[in-house]
Amino acid sequence: MIDELKKHLEIVNNFSSDSPETIEAFRIEYLGKKGLLTHFFSEFKNIAPKNKKEFGQTINELKNKATNKVNDLKQQLEKKDGLNKAFKDLTRPSEPLEIGARHPISIVKNQIIDIFSRIGFNVSEGPEIEDDWHNFTALNLPEHHPARDMQDTFFIQTNPDVLLRTHTSSVQVRYMENNKPPIRTISPGRVYRNEAISARSHCFFHQVEGLYIDKNVSFADLKQTLQFFTTELFGKSKIRLRPSYFPFTEPSAEVDVYWGLESETDYKMTKGTGWLEIMGCGMVDPNVLENCGIDSNIYSGFAFGMGIDRIALLLHQISDIRLLSENDIRFLEQFKSAL
Repeated sequence: MIDELKKHLEIVNNFSSDSPETIEAFRIEYLGKKGLLTHFFSEFKNIAPKNKKEFGQTINELKNKATNKVNDLKQQLEKKDGLNKAFKDLTRPSEPLEIGARHPISIVKNQIIDIFSRIGFNVSEGPEIEDDWHNFTALNLPEHHPARDMQDTFFIQTNPDVLLRTHTSSVQVRYMENNKPPIRTISPGRVYRNEAISARSHCFFHQVEGLYIDKNVSFADLKQTLQFFTTELFGKSKIRLRPSYFPFTEPSAEVDVYWGLESETDYKMTKGTGWLEIMGCGMVDPNVLENCGIDSNIYSGFAFGMGIDRIALLLHQISDIRLLSENDIRFLEQFKSAL
C-alpha cells in the first residue's frame, strides 16, 4: 500500500496542465469525496501497526502535494487569463464610475432658456447648413449689400448659395415662415464665421437670439424684457441701450449691463468704465416681416441676440475662449458643481 502511495506521489509531482477542465478532474480524482485520498484514509485501519506511522506520513504528504498542485495551477491560469476572468466573473466589484459634468456652454444655455421660458418664450431650432435666402436676403441683406461684409462667411464651394449659418437669425426666418403671430421664441445654436482664432474669438461659437412679434409691440417692451433677463442672469439691474446698426432691425441698439468697479477684475473686464456690452437688439425691420409673410401694417416686433460663449466667459471668469472647445478634462471637471 505504501508503494502505491509513493507511485501516486510521483504522478502528482509530474502533473501539469493549462486546461481548467483537466485540473478540476485531477482535483476530484485525488481530493474529491470519493477520491483516492478518501480511499487511502479508509484503508488506514487495515495497515499493520508497525507500518502505520510511515503510511500516515506518506498519505499526508500526498494530500498536501495534491492540494498545492491544484492551487498553483489555478493561480497560473488566473494570471494568464486575468482580464478574461474579470469580465466573466459577474460577482467581482466594478470599477468606480467617474461623475461627468455639463459643459459650461450647456450650463449657460440652459440658464438662458429657463429665464426666457418663464416669460412665455419657446425654443426653436434650425439647420446649421443654410441657404442664402434664410441667412441673408430675407433679413434685409440682398445680394451685394455692403452689410454682408460684416460677417465673414463660410460658403460651400460647390454651391455658392449654400453656407454655414453666420447667426441663428436664420432660424427666426424659418419660424416666421411657418408660424403666425403672436410669436415669442428664442433660437440657441452654433454659428460659423471666418475669423482668426484667438483668446477672444473663434471660427465657430454659440448664439441665442430672441424674437417677439405681436400687435402694438414697442421698444419699451424690448427694454423691459432685457431688464428682466439681465437681472435674472447676472443679478445686475442697471442696463443701457446705445444706438447701433443692424440690417434686420430699425431702430437698433447695443445693450450694456453695469458690472461695477468693485475689484481689479471688474476694472479689467470693463476697461475701467464699469459697463459691459452683452448683446445687440432692435425693432424688427418691416421689410423682414414682409419677407416672411407677416403684415407689417398689423404686426410689429423686437429681436435680440447674444453670444453664449461670451456670457459663459463672464459668468465663470474664463480667460480664453479656446478652452470651451478643447475638451480638456481638467478644465471641464471644474464645472461639476455648476450642474
